Amino acid sequence: MLPVSLSTPIRMEKTKVGERITGKLAQYVVVDSLTLPRGTQVTGRIVEAQSGAAGSPARVSVAFDTIRVNGHDVPIATSLRALASMQAVFDAQLPTNVINDFGSTIRDWNTVQVGGQAVYRGDGVVTEGGDVVGRATTVGEVFGEPKTWSWSPCAQDRAGNTVQSFWVFSTDACGVYGFDGLRLAHAGRSEPAGQIVLESPGNVHIRAGSGFLLMVVPNAQQPSATPANSHEENSSGRIEVATQP
Repeated sequence: MLPVSLSTPIRMEKTKVGERITGKLAQYVVVDSLTLPRGTQVTGRIVEAQSGAAGSPARVSVAFDTIRVNGHDVPIATSLRALASMQAVFDAQLPTNVINDFGSTIRDWNTVQVGGQAVYRGDGVVTEGGDVVGRATTVGEVFGEPKTWSWSPCAQDRAGNTVQSFWVFSTDACGVYGFDGLRLAHAGRSEPAGQIVLESPGNVHIRAGSGFLLMVVPNAQQPSATPANSHEENSSGRIEVATQP
């Protein structure tokens, strides 16, 4: 999983096919023996941009297809597990407990993740319904094993029973949060793999600072402008870094 904070806003009225978009890892990610630090650049492009007309929704397709690793641009294909608006990301980082000016620090904060799980930084745990489902650091990093429900589209994600980086997202976060009318039409798990399609009855506007919880899709061709279908499936994979530039 790659928790990404969007740097480039996506606006239907200004977006053009082929335009590059950028984001950064909002929390460090461990892949096998490789650690990708916070701030690692993730780059994508606009695959399709279509304004709404005659009852049809506005439609934007994006593909996050490159990650900067050890000075090299590594091609990847990613699917979308969850998307949170800039406001939802902001709210998830605010304390829900009473904080005063007498010695309180961010280490004392309790917060609520996008998806509803509770984070107790002082205790270092993430909970849901009284059960511990992950761990947290005093600076707000969240780690846990992906959790899915049988009825959830994300049940098809296969990240394995491995600890992943979640940033502001719950371990069972799935879908779109904090956007009016925006829906995920194609997550990129199935063909065309790596193509994320978002639809809205109005203009699609995703502001900088919004959060994408991406998953690497292995053995996938780089996404094209081929229209996406609605069938979703995925398999687990790895990020591999070439030793030569």
